[in-house]
Amino acid sequence: MANIQEIAKRAGVSSATVSRVINKRDYVSEETRKRVQTVIDELDYVPNLNAVSLKKGATKLIGLVAPMFRDSPGIFMQNFTNAAQEHGYNVTLFMTNGKRDKELEALEMLRRKQIDALVLVIRQNEWDVIEPYTKYGPIVTWQRIEHKKIASVFMDQYEGYTVGLEHLYERGYRRICNIYGFTSGLNTQSRMQAYSDFCKRHNLNPHDVKHFYGMGTRAQGEEIVHFFKKTTNKPDAFFTPNDYLAAGIVSEARRQELRVPADFAVCGFDDMEVAHLFDMTTIHYPVDKQALNAFTIIHNTLKQANQKLIPLKFHLVERKTT
Repeated sequence: MANIQEIAKRAGVSSATVSRVINKRDYVSEETRKRVQTVIDELDYVPNLNAVSLKKGATKLIGLVAPMFRDSPGIFMQNFTNAAQEHGYNVTLFMTNGKRDKELEALEMLRRKQIDALVLVIRQNEWDVIEPYTKYGPIVTWQRIEHKKIASVFMDQYEGYTVGLEHLYERGYRRICNIYGFTSGLNTQSRMQAYSDFCKRHNLNPHDVKHFYGMGTRAQGEEIVHFFKKTTNKPDAFFTPNDYLAAGIVSEARRQELRVPADFAVCGFDDMEVAHLFDMTTIHYPVDKQALNAFTIIHNTLKQANQKLIPLKFHLVERKTT
């Protein structure tokens, strides 16, 4: 395999000159540049990126880890990747499918300096397992955590959930059925606390109707419609953990010849494309800006920069389902 020394010898120049040509640096005449480039092309020379990374102490590669890359994580990935590429970084994806050992492979690559930083979109291992790896490079997460060594771009969903609850109350709904994700998550706990405080504020019975836990899929949204048809203690509104479950409710309601919002209202969360397609009221969750902030944190750490983060805020997107 050709190397810089062989190219230099054939072109009759120094190794430093060859390096300048390869890296498109100045201080090389156009005639010399063409001569060196001709030899490079003849030898089909390709720089050894591993050697370059070792010399510079950086790979310009960032790992992005999640169990899957669709829905909100897909939006996060797309915007993070765009930001990284604008600054000369590449992104490698680690799809864990919920397996802890797959996430550990990414963490080990950080330890071995095969990547410069990691973004744990949705982590699998406990934080005390992840924390020791922070000494090898910056680790940022989308999930809610307050940690000295692991940065997070989370937003307090208490605020966003309160916006939705107050909208439903303003529209006249009092028997609100909350559909939550996994209760072990801090985001879900924040939503539950928001509902408790909302009921106290408006003197409502928080147990007036049935609530659901550990849900998040379109199919589960369809099941909610069948619950509504069977129960005698009917809610007048559903507040869902995401837009996909909300879409499941709206689509199945149409099939069952129920009217939204005449029979019941539906409020989603995230403001994904599906909410627009189904004309659903939802809470806008700026995942795209969270992704940009995640890259900014990493870039600031790697380059010792001080770029400011984008201010983040939830807001209501009112459509026809409320």
